[in-house]
Amino acid sequence: MAPRQKGAAPDKAEAPRVKSPAALACETVIGQLIAFERQLDAGHEMVIGSAGSEAGILHIERIGAFAPDFVLFHGRDEAGMKTQLIQHYSQMSVMLRAVPKPRPDAPARRIGFHLASDWLGGESGDGSFDPPPDAAP
Repeated sequence: MAPRQKGAAPDKAEAPRVKSPAALACETVIGQLIAFERQLDAGHEMVIGSAGSEAGILHIERIGAFAPDFVLFHGRDEAGMKTQLIQHYSQMSVMLRAVPKPRPDAPARRIGFHLASDWLGGESGDGSFDPPPDAAP
């Protein structure tokens, strides 16, 4: 059998990659984080809290999906302690909050900027995110 020419169609049709519910939930949350941060001034940063919980707030450092059902939030709490929040995608209620940045002399930390450069989500797999038409600007 001759090798396939570069750019030629594959022998078998590739099945589309199906995302888990957790991955889809993770993408939605990331899109909302980015949109929320775009509204902040230079004196504020975003933190998250689990709605209905007394666990406090989390300065997000990383978000990921643990397929098929869990969304993981990694970061630091108010005291700077390493913290992880694990949520089932079907029970997820995440509260976004703008808080004054902890060090007035330092630039505001923007998680959305870090996510966009590392994130492989989005329909194209290139880290892009197009919010749904009904999402707030």
